[in-house]
Amino acid sequence: MRFTPLLLTALAAAVPQMSSAAELALKPCRLRGVPTEVQCGDLVRPLNPAEPAGASIKLRVAVVPALARNKLPDPVVLLAGGPGQAAVGLADLIVPRYRKLNNRRDLILVDQRGTGESAPLDCPDERTISLAEAFQPERALKRLAECREALKKLPYGDLRQFTTTIAMQDLDAVRQALGIQQWNLIGASYGTRAALEYLRLFPQAVRRTVIDGVAPPDMVLPASFSTDTQTALDALFASCAAQPQCQQAYPQLQAEWQQVLNGLPRSVTLRHPVSGALETITLRRDDVLRAVRSPLYAPTLASALPAAIHAAAKGDFDGLGGLASGLGGGRGAMKLATGMHFSVVCAEDAPRLSAATDAPGRDYQGMDKAFYGAVCTDWPRGAVPEAFYTVPPAKSPVWVLSGGADPVTPPRHGDRVAKALGALAKHEVVPAAGHGVLALGCVRDALTKFIEAKTDADALKASAECASTMPRPLAFIPPLTLPVSSKASDAK
Repeated sequence: MRFTPLLLTALAAAVPQMSSAAELALKPCRLRGVPTEVQCGDLVRPLNPAEPAGASIKLRVAVVPALARNKLPDPVVLLAGGPGQAAVGLADLIVPRYRKLNNRRDLILVDQRGTGESAPLDCPDERTISLAEAFQPERALKRLAECREALKKLPYGDLRQFTTTIAMQDLDAVRQALGIQQWNLIGASYGTRAALEYLRLFPQAVRRTVIDGVAPPDMVLPASFSTDTQTALDALFASCAAQPQCQQAYPQLQAEWQQVLNGLPRSVTLRHPVSGALETITLRRDDVLRAVRSPLYAPTLASALPAAIHAAAKGDFDGLGGLASGLGGGRGAMKLATGMHFSVVCAEDAPRLSAATDAPGRDYQGMDKAFYGAVCTDWPRGAVPEAFYTVPPAKSPVWVLSGGADPVTPPRHGDRVAKALGALAKHEVVPAAGHGVLALGCVRDALTKFIEAKTDADALKASAECASTMPRPLAFIPPLTLPVSSKASDAK
């Protein structure tokens, strides 16, 4: 915001009308995990919207055609999370999930600039480096600095051109190139920020919007991470205390957690999640805090955290290590385009870190704030218009969904956004859900009703009440094992 003249922002805002349909020619193609043939193509866009005759990039677009012959004219656009995930690369997860919508509507996937096959800003894959290398913070900062410098040398290496605002101008250029008057948006996680920015810029182009796990534009990510993860962790402790079996198995769980933290740093032996090799490393406080955050995203994984924390208090960190690497199952498509991630966060969130009002979490404190602050010090920052941080009243129905157990985009953010969106917004919280309410089958059925409703009033009658009484998964209690001596005695 401070480093680029206001003229650049004004010019950028004028670019969306410049695309033409001739730039996007779709051809038959196949996507991994999608059984039917789809249509793929590339849309040429200026790297810098203020320089339409300058360097250009290609946006990867995939259209999954509606199955019915009498398809409807308003397709569904699916916005990926992160920031840094590629929508086309997630097709095998996304398309089956929205098969009902795909019956009469095309599904459209666009790799946001900086991801997938759209001018990717990928850093070297770190899943195969040694644990000793991965668990050294100074090495992580060095690797990111090296990646930043390598990305800057790419033909599209002006990292200031990868903001959400520019990406949503790209998205509307796709709409125009496809000859679509209106479409429906579904965004999850960071995809909700993208959807809100698209709504701000192009409200007339949207018929219905669903945002799941809201990361609003005024949410200073590195600061809110601390607050929201702490809240989710404390809720896990409270849930264990309320479950008789968990309370009986781990009566001192919170004390054991503090014991783990107070005993760090310490030397531990862990198994590498990819190679399976045992490595001895120095485990630090930040490492354990991040390890606990990951399974909190999914309540089924979080149900094993009490057992893992209890084991760690006794010196066994295998459980925490396994849970930390469990989210995403190691799929390559789930990894983030690291360069795009930091280009977005450093431009949109980092300048507001010093003024963030989120109360630091008791255990997490300023951990993420310090890390992102260090990375963003030298990361090129794009121009962000002040209006980006606002959420105007919605001109079409918006369904806002939040998981009550979500450690990164909990209901407090959805509440704020729904209030700003006004009378056409509806916010629903599923108390036992984690990061992503649309993963629940009955909520997807309600989503179909929301999109297919003939009127706005009928759309707002769609409800996630079917999942409101879903219980939180019970804590996993490992079966008790008799000591070897006792087994030998019994055998006699």
